[in-house]
Amino acid sequence: MAKCILIVDDSMSLRTTLGIALKSSGYDVVDAVDGKDALTKLDGRKYNLIISDVNMPNMDGLTFVKAAKAMPAYRFTPVLMLTTEGDAAKMAEGKAAGVRAWVIKPFQPPALLDAVSKLVSA
Repeated sequence: MAKCILIVDDSMSLRTTLGIALKSSGYDVVDAVDGKDALTKLDGRKYNLIISDVNMPNMDGLTFVKAAKAMPAYRFTPVLMLTTEGDAAKMAEGKAAGVRAWVIKPFQPPALLDAVSKLVSA
C-alpha cells in the first residue's frame, strides 16, 4: 500500500508541482489550501507525512501543526515545513510544535524527495 502524504499550501502551483513529484515517486497525495482546510482532512485517515507551508490565510502552518499534534491519531505523524520563512525564531517555534524538518523554498525536488523518504520511513 502506498504511503500517503498531506500537502498543506495556499499556492495551487506548489501543491500541483509537489503532488506530481510525490505521485511519480509512488506516494498517494491529499492536498489542502490552508491549515483550516487541512484539519478537515485529518479525519482518521493514516498519513505517513504532512508537508505544510507556514504563511497561509485562515490558519497558518504553525497553528495547524499544533492543532494536528493535539489529535491522538496524528501526534506522531512527521511534519516537514516547506516555506520561504527562514527566521530562526519561527523555526524554533516549529520544532517546539513538533516539526521534524524545515525546507526553504525554492527547493530542489530530488533533495526534497530524499527528505520525504527519510521522514516517511522513520
